[in-house]
Amino acid sequence: MTGSAATGTKAGTAAGADAGGAAGRGVEELPLHMQRDGFDPARELAAIREGAGVRKVRTPFGLEAWLVTRWADVREVLGDPERFSNEWEGAFRVPGMPERSPEEIARLRAGNLLAFDPPAHTRLRRMLTPEFTGRRMQRLEPRVREIVDQHLDAMEQAGPPADLVADFALPVPSLVICELLGVPYEDRAEFQRRSARLLDLSVPMDVRLRAQEEQRGYMASLIARERAEPGEGLLGMLVREHGDELTDDELIGIANLLLIAGHETTSNMLGLGTLALMDHPDQLALVRDDPEAVGPAVEELLRWLSIVHSGTIKSATGPAEIAGQPVAEGELVMLSIPAANRDSALLEDPERLDVRRGALGHVAFGHGVHHCLGAPLARMEMRVAFPALLRRFPDLRPAADDRRFRSFNVVYGMEILPVTWGGA
Repeated sequence: MTGSAATGTKAGTAAGADAGGAAGRGVEELPLHMQRDGFDPARELAAIREGAGVRKVRTPFGLEAWLVTRWADVREVLGDPERFSNEWEGAFRVPGMPERSPEEIARLRAGNLLAFDPPAHTRLRRMLTPEFTGRRMQRLEPRVREIVDQHLDAMEQAGPPADLVADFALPVPSLVICELLGVPYEDRAEFQRRSARLLDLSVPMDVRLRAQEEQRGYMASLIARERAEPGEGLLGMLVREHGDELTDDELIGIANLLLIAGHETTSNMLGLGTLALMDHPDQLALVRDDPEAVGPAVEELLRWLSIVHSGTIKSATGPAEIAGQPVAEGELVMLSIPAANRDSALLEDPERLDVRRGALGHVAFGHGVHHCLGAPLARMEMRVAFPALLRRFPDLRPAADDRRFRSFNVVYGMEILPVTWGGA
């Protein structure tokens, strides 16, 4: 597979010998679970998966955790929130983080579905689930097609070359999630700048914390506006139907999570997925020319690319065992989603991209109670966007050999993707 000097291949952690100092500066060396060679997870992750299955590593924040690599073990951890909890934040002080009171920690966690287990998680999720059903996606799909076509029109009118990330992959899901939530699209540049800093582990901790506070301040102003005059978006719905049940901090946390997740994940799938298809012209042709191939292709791209490196770190609520390895109560557990999705226990020949198989069971969206709430939206956007892009530009191809991957980002993808078409 094609590699990149930007992906990094060194094993180890960002923390090195001075965890606190590294956290203060930002991650300087790629942690093992984030290491890639182009589209592929690091070979060392496969070696762990084929060997013991788990290994003690240091997280990007200087804390030790067990890294789980096998598909069955990852599903087991994801599927058992009673033994492996998301509610560990506050139990440890991350090196480089400021001291915070229990009240401050609770305020920052409020509304973030990823920070809770049932029953607190169930309470929040039941309010949001109706907005992400298959029926709701069917009603939204015509508008998504309009948005996709508008951006393809703009690319065509401007002519080649184009940066697929800036001109298509990022703005399409951003506009979709803004309209779904009721967030002003004209504010996108600022919230994209802040979310990029929040998710980039190479950015110094103090800069990331500032971005977090700025993002919360922005969300607080939106929630105040919705409290005064609820709009037609999801935030307005939450205020109208659940305003007495949800605090402002919970509404801020919900909005923040959905806004960041709603544009970061799908946009990186569109960019990285298009590059993968351009590298496999026969499979690109299937997605372009056969409507029946699109759904399976989306599933295979989700599995093969696994753009979320690890998901949420978990804590063992009591003595446990993973792949025969004892895990003590309170120890942290981290999952390698790319390694799990390349496990031969999931399917045959897992290192090969084959858009025709479309196997379900991958863990790209997680598993269990924390299975991605927005998965139906992401799938629908990709089913619309990939074939529309490839049919509009049937001979789409890379315009440069330079491949810049977002290596230090929590969500893997492309920084830029120059493309061309026609005779250019």
